[in-house]
Amino acid sequence: MTPRLPLSVVIPAGWTPEQAIAVLELLNDLRHALWAVHGERIQQYLQRQQASVDTSSSGSGPSSDDTAF
Repeated sequence: MTPRLPLSVVIPAGWTPEQAIAVLELLNDLRHALWAVHGERIQQYLQRQQASVDTSSSGSGPSSDDTAF
């Protein structure tokens, strides 16, 4: 896999509300299309990531410095 380069997105301040909504609709359509094709694999990947976070933080427990809510 090719390493990802940092991505900088500049949103033009002069967009009309109609232009901004068009971009939001495009992004929403893209999200739906990605989920339709890759949703199951994305879900599995996210579950593995969460499990990795859960296991790396397990056993650390609250310390005496933790403030109770």
